[in-house]
Amino acid sequence: MNDKITTDKQQTRLSMEQHIARALKRKRVSQGYKISDVARIAGVSQGMVSKVENAQVSTSLDTLHRLCTAVGLPISQLFSDFDLGGRGAQHVKSGEGLEVVRTGTEVGHTYQLLSYNQGPKKRYEPFLITMDDASEVFPNFSHAGHEFIYLLEGRLIYRHGQHFYTMGPGDSLAFDAAVPHGPETLLEVPIRLLSIIHYDDDEQR
Repeated sequence: MNDKITTDKQQTRLSMEQHIARALKRKRVSQGYKISDVARIAGVSQGMVSKVENAQVSTSLDTLHRLCTAVGLPISQLFSDFDLGGRGAQHVKSGEGLEVVRTGTEVGHTYQLLSYNQGPKKRYEPFLITMDDASEVFPNFSHAGHEFIYLLEGRLIYRHGQHFYTMGPGDSLAFDAAVPHGPETLLEVPIRLLSIIHYDDDEQR
């Protein structure tokens, strides 16, 4: 465990150095400066400038500030850009979605939540929903948000309010999720359905 923590810290440190290196070099080149120009303006050695641009050294904040000033790059922007890039992405492998309990679970629908590290306020929820020959229909879901569904496999009749839609693979449907909705008839199983629910800021999760 300690080895993993150490490795993660090293990777984070290298990422910062690489970010600084790319940003400084890109700005220097765009300004038409040579390494010797930046070294002269910043008051540091050419070797230091070269090492920083190649992510070979962790520089002091004072030296970094001098280099940023020399090429006209606000140091606040440098760290702001790194913070945006460091938010990362969540990669969920096939079959590794977080299985959760929803209203349809009681009638045999299986839900895999495909994104679950969104911070304290969820703006959307993507689910992979599976129904087989043991599943029952349940056309009375109603909840906050707007929903988009895309049928990956199988065939069914989907109900939204008083409207009925026959859906096959590749078909999609978008609707207000506050209106009662859900599978009306399962025509061909197994059924795999991608459901993405989007929430507005004032809606309850």
